[in-house]
Amino acid sequence: MAYEQYRRWIILSFPNFNRGPVLDLLAGSFAGGTAVLFTYPLDLVRTKLAFQVVAPSKSSIHGLVVREHVYRGISDCFSKTFKEAGLRGLYRGVAPSLYGIFPYAGLKFYFYEEMKRHVPEEQKKNIMVKLVCGSVAGLLGQTFTYPLDVVRRQMQVQRLLASNNTEMMGTFETLSSIARKQGFKQLFSGLSINYLKVVPSVAIGFTVYDVMKTYLRVPSRDEAMVEVVTNKRNIQSSSLNT
Repeated sequence: MAYEQYRRWIILSFPNFNRGPVLDLLAGSFAGGTAVLFTYPLDLVRTKLAFQVVAPSKSSIHGLVVREHVYRGISDCFSKTFKEAGLRGLYRGVAPSLYGIFPYAGLKFYFYEEMKRHVPEEQKKNIMVKLVCGSVAGLLGQTFTYPLDVVRRQMQVQRLLASNNTEMMGTFETLSSIARKQGFKQLFSGLSINYLKVVPSVAIGFTVYDVMKTYLRVPSRDEAMVEVVTNKRNIQSSSLNT
Protein backbone atom coordinates (compact mmCIF):
# COMPACT_ATOMS: atom_id res chain seq x y z
CA MET A 1 0.00 0.00 0.00
CA ALA A 2 2.75 2.44 0.94
CA TYR A 3 4.67 1.65 -2.27
CA GLU A 4 1.67 2.46 -4.46
CA GLN A 5 0.93 5.65 -2.52
CA TYR A 6 4.53 6.91 -2.62
CA ARG A 7 4.75 6.12 -6.33
CA ARG A 8 1.51 8.01 -7.00
CA TRP A 9 2.66 10.96 -4.86
CA ILE A 10 6.01 11.23 -6.66
CA ILE A 11 4.36 11.18 -10.10
CA LEU A 12 1.77 13.79 -9.12
CA SER A 13 4.28 16.03 -7.34
CA PHE A 14 6.98 15.74 -10.01
CA PRO A 15 5.20 15.18 -13.38
CA ASN A 16 8.48 15.31 -15.31
CA PHE A 17 10.11 12.62 -13.18
CA ASN A 18 11.20 9.61 -15.23
CA ARG A 19 8.75 6.71 -14.72
CA GLY A 20 11.44 4.08 -14.93
CA PRO A 21 13.31 1.89 -12.46
CA VAL A 22 14.53 4.88 -10.42
CA LEU A 23 10.90 5.67 -9.54
CA ASP A 24 10.39 2.09 -8.32
CA LEU A 25 13.65 2.30 -6.35
CA LEU A 26 12.58 5.51 -4.56
CA ALA A 27 8.98 4.45 -3.89
CA GLY A 28 10.10 1.02 -2.69
CA SER A 29 12.73 2.51 -0.36
CA PHE A 30 10.28 4.92 1.28
CA ALA A 31 7.66 2.18 1.55
CA GLY A 32 10.14 -0.15 3.26
CA GLY A 33 11.15 2.57 5.73
CA THR A 34 7.49 3.32 6.52
CA ALA A 35 6.73 -0.35 7.17
CA VAL A 36 9.73 -0.69 9.49
CA LEU A 37 8.77 2.33 11.60
CA PHE A 38 5.27 0.95 12.16
CA THR A 39 6.26 -2.66 12.92
CA TYR A 40 9.77 -2.51 14.41
CA PRO A 41 8.84 -3.03 18.11
CA LEU A 42 7.22 -6.35 17.14
CA ASP A 43 10.40 -7.43 15.35
CA LEU A 44 12.47 -6.46 18.39
CA VAL A 45 10.27 -8.52 20.71
CA ARG A 46 10.36 -11.49 18.33
CA THR A 47 14.17 -11.42 18.27
CA LYS A 48 14.45 -11.13 22.06
CA LEU A 49 12.04 -14.00 22.67
CA ALA A 50 13.80 -16.18 20.11
CA PHE A 51 17.24 -15.36 21.52
CA GLN A 52 16.66 -15.96 25.21
CA VAL A 53 17.96 -19.35 26.31
CA VAL A 54 15.95 -21.42 28.76
CA ALA A 55 18.52 -22.93 31.12
CA PRO A 56 19.01 -23.49 34.85
CA SER A 57 19.51 -20.23 36.74
CA LYS A 58 23.11 -19.00 37.09
CA SER A 59 24.38 -21.45 34.47
CA SER A 60 27.05 -20.23 32.08
CA ILE A 61 27.32 -20.61 28.33
CA HIS A 62 30.65 -19.39 26.91
CA GLY A 63 31.12 -17.31 30.04
CA LEU A 64 27.70 -15.64 29.79
CA VAL A 65 25.28 -15.78 32.70
CA VAL A 66 21.87 -16.87 31.46
CA ARG A 67 18.65 -16.35 33.38
CA GLU A 68 15.72 -18.70 32.98
CA HIS A 69 12.78 -17.09 31.20
CA VAL A 70 14.02 -13.50 30.98
CA TYR A 71 10.70 -12.73 29.31
CA ARG A 72 7.53 -14.72 29.93
CA GLY A 73 5.81 -13.71 26.71
CA ILE A 74 5.11 -10.93 24.22
CA SER A 75 3.40 -8.49 26.59
CA ASP A 76 6.00 -9.13 29.32
CA CYS A 77 8.82 -8.45 26.85
CA PHE A 78 7.15 -5.21 25.72
CA SER A 79 6.62 -4.13 29.31
CA LYS A 80 10.15 -4.90 30.57
CA THR A 81 11.81 -3.35 27.53
CA PHE A 82 9.77 -0.17 27.92
CA LYS A 83 10.53 0.04 31.67
CA GLU A 84 14.26 -0.47 31.07
CA ALA A 85 14.77 2.07 28.29
CA GLY A 86 11.44 3.68 27.42
CA LEU A 87 10.25 4.11 23.84
CA ARG A 88 13.86 4.31 22.71
CA GLY A 89 14.36 0.76 23.97
CA LEU A 90 11.55 -0.54 21.75
CA TYR A 91 13.31 0.97 18.75
CA ARG A 92 16.82 -0.18 19.64
CA GLY A 93 18.50 -1.32 16.42
CA VAL A 94 16.03 0.54 14.20
CA ALA A 95 18.88 2.56 12.61
CA PRO A 96 20.55 -0.44 10.92
CA SER A 97 17.06 -1.69 10.01
CA LEU A 98 16.37 1.57 8.19
CA TYR A 99 19.85 1.62 6.65
CA GLY A 100 19.17 -1.91 5.43
CA ILE A 101 15.49 -1.66 4.48
CA PHE A 102 15.88 1.46 2.33
CA PRO A 103 18.24 -0.23 -0.15
CA TYR A 104 16.67 -3.68 0.35
CA ALA A 105 13.06 -2.67 -0.29
CA GLY A 106 14.12 -0.26 -3.02
CA LEU A 107 16.29 -2.82 -4.80
CA LYS A 108 13.61 -5.48 -4.38
CA PHE A 109 10.99 -3.38 -6.17
CA TYR A 110 13.58 -2.11 -8.65
CA PHE A 111 14.75 -5.58 -9.72
CA TYR A 112 11.19 -6.97 -9.82
CA GLU A 113 9.74 -4.17 -11.96
CA GLU A 114 12.84 -3.97 -14.16
CA MET A 115 12.77 -7.72 -14.85
CA LYS A 116 9.05 -7.59 -15.69
CA ARG A 117 9.73 -4.85 -18.23
CA HIS A 118 11.90 -7.29 -20.20
CA VAL A 119 9.30 -10.06 -20.18
CA PRO A 120 7.46 -10.54 -23.52
CA GLU A 121 3.89 -9.21 -23.43
CA GLU A 122 2.33 -12.64 -23.93
CA GLN A 123 4.24 -14.01 -20.88
CA LYS A 124 3.53 -11.17 -18.42
CA LYS A 125 0.52 -12.93 -16.88
CA ASN A 126 2.38 -16.22 -16.45
CA ILE A 127 2.59 -17.04 -12.75
CA MET A 128 5.88 -18.92 -13.11
CA VAL A 129 7.47 -15.89 -14.76
CA LYS A 130 6.30 -13.68 -11.88
CA LEU A 131 7.71 -16.18 -9.36
CA VAL A 132 11.09 -16.20 -11.09
CA CYS A 133 11.21 -12.38 -11.21
CA GLY A 134 10.27 -12.20 -7.52
CA SER A 135 12.84 -14.84 -6.57
CA VAL A 136 15.71 -13.05 -8.29
CA ALA A 137 14.58 -9.70 -6.83
CA GLY A 138 14.53 -11.15 -3.30
CA LEU A 139 17.88 -12.89 -3.72
CA LEU A 140 19.73 -9.83 -5.03
CA GLY A 141 18.13 -7.42 -2.56
CA GLN A 142 18.93 -9.66 0.41
CA THR A 143 22.54 -10.27 -0.67
CA PHE A 144 23.39 -6.58 -0.94
CA THR A 145 21.90 -5.62 2.43
CA TYR A 146 22.41 -8.71 4.65
CA PRO A 147 25.33 -7.34 6.76
CA LEU A 148 23.04 -4.62 8.14
CA ASP A 149 20.51 -7.30 9.12
CA VAL A 150 23.26 -9.04 11.13
CA VAL A 151 24.13 -5.74 12.84
CA ARG A 152 20.46 -5.11 13.66
CA ARG A 153 20.04 -8.44 15.41
CA GLN A 154 23.28 -8.01 17.36
CA MET A 155 22.06 -4.63 18.61
CA GLN A 156 18.66 -6.02 19.54
CA VAL A 157 20.17 -8.60 21.91
CA GLN A 158 23.05 -6.49 23.26
CA ARG A 159 21.18 -5.73 26.47
CA LEU A 160 20.70 -9.45 27.16
CA LEU A 161 24.42 -10.14 26.63
CA ALA A 162 25.92 -7.08 28.26
CA SER A 163 26.64 -6.47 31.90
CA ASN A 164 25.20 -3.42 33.63
CA ASN A 165 28.45 -1.47 33.16
CA THR A 166 28.76 -2.15 29.46
CA GLU A 167 27.93 0.76 27.20
CA MET A 168 25.57 -0.02 24.31
CA MET A 169 27.21 0.29 20.89
CA GLY A 170 25.76 2.12 17.90
CA THR A 171 25.26 0.87 14.35
CA PHE A 172 28.70 1.52 12.89
CA GLU A 173 30.46 0.56 16.16
CA THR A 174 28.68 -2.80 16.09
CA LEU A 175 29.49 -3.27 12.40
CA SER A 176 33.20 -2.59 12.89
CA SER A 177 33.27 -4.70 16.08
CA ILE A 178 31.85 -7.75 14.27
CA ALA A 179 34.26 -7.35 11.37
CA ARG A 180 37.24 -6.82 13.70
CA LYS A 181 36.56 -9.53 16.28
CA GLN A 182 34.78 -12.19 14.23
CA GLY A 183 35.95 -11.48 10.71
CA PHE A 184 34.31 -10.09 7.60
CA LYS A 185 32.66 -13.43 6.80
CA GLN A 186 30.61 -13.16 10.01
CA LEU A 187 28.68 -10.27 8.44
CA PHE A 188 27.26 -12.82 5.99
CA SER A 189 26.77 -15.59 8.52
CA GLY A 190 23.42 -17.31 7.99
CA LEU A 191 22.86 -15.77 4.54
CA SER A 192 22.40 -19.13 2.82
CA ILE A 193 19.70 -20.27 5.26
CA ASN A 194 18.10 -16.84 4.99
CA TYR A 195 17.76 -17.36 1.24
CA LEU A 196 15.45 -20.30 1.99
CA LYS A 197 13.10 -17.92 3.80
CA VAL A 198 13.44 -14.63 1.93
CA VAL A 199 13.58 -15.76 -1.72
CA PRO A 200 10.31 -17.76 -1.75
CA SER A 201 8.69 -15.19 0.56
CA VAL A 202 9.41 -12.28 -1.80
CA ALA A 203 8.52 -14.34 -4.88
CA ILE A 204 5.17 -15.45 -3.45
CA GLY A 205 4.43 -11.97 -2.07
CA PHE A 206 4.96 -10.20 -5.39
CA THR A 207 3.15 -12.90 -7.37
CA VAL A 208 0.07 -13.05 -5.14
CA TYR A 209 -0.07 -9.24 -5.08
CA ASP A 210 -0.07 -9.00 -8.89
CA VAL A 211 -2.52 -11.89 -9.30
CA MET A 212 -4.95 -10.40 -6.75
CA LYS A 213 -4.82 -7.01 -8.51
CA THR A 214 -5.75 -8.74 -11.77
CA TYR A 215 -8.49 -10.78 -10.08
CA LEU A 216 -9.97 -7.69 -8.42
CA ARG A 217 -9.67 -5.77 -11.71
CA VAL A 218 -7.49 -3.09 -10.19
CA PRO A 219 -6.12 -0.88 -13.02
CA SER A 220 -2.41 -1.15 -13.75
CA ARG A 221 -0.23 1.55 -12.21
CA ASP A 222 0.21 3.38 -15.51
CA GLU A 223 -3.49 3.25 -16.37
CA ALA A 224 -4.42 4.56 -12.92
CA MET A 225 -1.92 7.42 -13.17
CA VAL A 226 -3.13 8.42 -16.65
CA GLU A 227 -6.67 8.60 -15.25
CA VAL A 228 -5.56 10.66 -12.24
CA VAL A 229 -3.52 13.09 -14.35
CA THR A 230 -6.39 13.43 -16.88
CA ASN A 231 -8.90 14.16 -14.09
CA LYS A 232 -6.52 16.71 -12.59
CA ARG A 233 -6.16 18.48 -15.93
CA ASN A 234 -9.93 18.45 -16.48
CA ILE A 235 -10.47 20.04 -13.05
CA GLN A 236 -7.88 22.71 -13.75
CA SER A 237 -9.41 23.38 -17.16
CA SER A 238 -12.93 23.70 -15.78
CA SER A 239 -11.64 26.04 -13.05
CA LEU A 240 -10.05 28.30 -15.64
CA ASN A 241 -13.26 28.31 -17.73
CA THR A 242 -15.29 29.23 -14.65
